[in-house]
Amino acid sequence: MAEYGTQPRMGFFTDTSVCIGCKACEVACKEWNGVPESGGLDLLGMSYDNTGDLGSNTWRHVAFIEQPAVDLGMPTVGAPRQLEQEPGVRWLMSSDVCKHCTHAACLDVCPTGALFRTEFDTVVVQQDICNGCGYCVPACPYGVIEKRESDGRAFKCTLCYDRLGAGLEPACAKACPTESIQFGELAELRSQAASRVDALHADGVPEARLYGHDPDDGVGGDGAFFLLLDEPEVYGFPPDPVVTTRDLPAMWKRAATTAAGVAAALVVSFLGRRR
Repeated sequence: MAEYGTQPRMGFFTDTSVCIGCKACEVACKEWNGVPESGGLDLLGMSYDNTGDLGSNTWRHVAFIEQPAVDLGMPTVGAPRQLEQEPGVRWLMSSDVCKHCTHAACLDVCPTGALFRTEFDTVVVQQDICNGCGYCVPACPYGVIEKRESDGRAFKCTLCYDRLGAGLEPACAKACPTESIQFGELAELRSQAASRVDALHADGVPEARLYGHDPDDGVGGDGAFFLLLDEPEVYGFPPDPVVTTRDLPAMWKRAATTAAGVAAALVVSFLGRRR
């Protein structure tokens, strides 16, 4: 096994503009990683999506965002006003996954070392060490990692750590028929993504933007970033994610200062009584 820092950082670039919602990535992820079924094959009742979101049993999730572009106007008496030319519904599809943050709060709060950073600069849970404390769950700014009810331990995407070690690409990227999910060295992916955004802008798609690519954002940039065609909130992403442990050093500093003050006061009080 190579040591951390000796390999280029590897990651995902998901170009949602070419995602067709086939869910091949979801299936490939489940099959390769042995992720159990959850929720059956029933739809959610509000979308053609049948998985809902990421979780312990869904390490890849294809979101189906339906945006009606019909203007019904203000409520009136009688039938709603109909437009002469029905604009229809816009579909946005995006295959979501763990972001493998540069500053990973889940890793910071893990008391057992079950979460670790691999030599590929990805974040993985070691299931034989996880004690199911669940501290990592609220620490994730994206709501990715989750405890499996039937097991008690925490699970999430490993970016197919075992496949990377064998020189293979992750199963989801391998299965994607449109190359919406691209895997490779993160620096190269960022360059390709910037070129793709420029091409879309030139083709009259000014809404195209990147999400999670900026090393100066609140989590130091993501190892899995996205090309979106609308605001991040539309896809269920936080617009300005921050590492939830960012204030821990200042909190520990204040606690140490307070403890030192209390200790000094006790010493002064003790010496005063002896006189």
